[in-house]
Amino acid sequence: MKSIYDFTYDQLVEMCLDNGFKKYNANQIFSWLYRKRVTSYEEMTNISKKLRQFLKENYSIGTLEILQLQVSKDSTRKYLFKLSDGSSIEAVLMHYDYGNTICVTSQVGCNMGCTFCASGLLKKQRDLTAGEMVLQVLTVQKEIDELGKRISHIVVMGTGEPFDNYDSVMSFLNTVNHDLGLGIGARHITISTCGLVDGIKRFADEKTKYNLAISLHAPNDEIRNQIMPVNKAYPIAKLMEALKYYTSKNNRRISFEYILLKGVNDTDKCVNQLAELTKHFDVYVNLIPYNNVDESGYVSTDYKSAMIFYDKLMRKNVRCTLRQKMGDDIDAACGQLRSKYERKKINE
Repeated sequence: MKSIYDFTYDQLVEMCLDNGFKKYNANQIFSWLYRKRVTSYEEMTNISKKLRQFLKENYSIGTLEILQLQVSKDSTRKYLFKLSDGSSIEAVLMHYDYGNTICVTSQVGCNMGCTFCASGLLKKQRDLTAGEMVLQVLTVQKEIDELGKRISHIVVMGTGEPFDNYDSVMSFLNTVNHDLGLGIGARHITISTCGLVDGIKRFADEKTKYNLAISLHAPNDEIRNQIMPVNKAYPIAKLMEALKYYTSKNNRRISFEYILLKGVNDTDKCVNQLAELTKHFDVYVNLIPYNNVDESGYVSTDYKSAMIFYDKLMRKNVRCTLRQKMGDDIDAACGQLRSKYERKKINE
């Protein structure tokens, strides 16, 4: 059964009109779903019994089942959800001074194969629907409603490659950004791609106000080929060409995500090459401490060395930040909790 959360506002208006209902009914339904956050049609008391019965017979409603919840000493909350087909996915809620950020998953598993990432330990089974992404946000929001808190930022950086599930991701963002939906501002929403060039160009043509982040993690093809197989299809030169196209269409800053791996991408040579790559772009580099994944064999650059790397970039006029390490006392690495859960199921 199709989920009611799969509909964008415009699609919900069209569905209502196609089935003999009114446009204002879509406003009512959206308000009940995202403002009042009800989980049954019976609670939608200002719409007709006929419409409620129609919705009940045709569209599922409700939050995701929480299989596991891990809470870090720094208040990071990692959720393992069960989908209607039995698949499991993760989402992470992180608390910052500027607000509460949720990291959303876009696929069940991942085929990008980044060697440092736990998400790739289990290959892609399928894309998530827009509704399944909406429900990650909504389920977590309902939990923190009780604490008087609100999700203020969204990053599509969880398991999967967002631009490999482009249409569903954009529909999801339409709903959470919509004034009648969760009303999360476009400038508070970031999509992260490992470098799918066609997706970047398509996104450029959309001319949205969403932020674009590139999972770069290496400043040259030699290292990037080693740690990110996608680079063999879209090497750095092609990626930079796509980013030039993006900036020609959008006057927006780009973020480069750069996980620091000890002895791999944290050398002086990497500093120089990263500075050279970024000098023609309005770019901000997020240096990220690595949450160790046992299967990968990589180790995080220590804090002192990371600060030296940061200082050298700053002296080369590269705007950057060293992200605070969060959730290191739980299964914080992307895909880690799900991987452990799925392997345990297989062994039982």
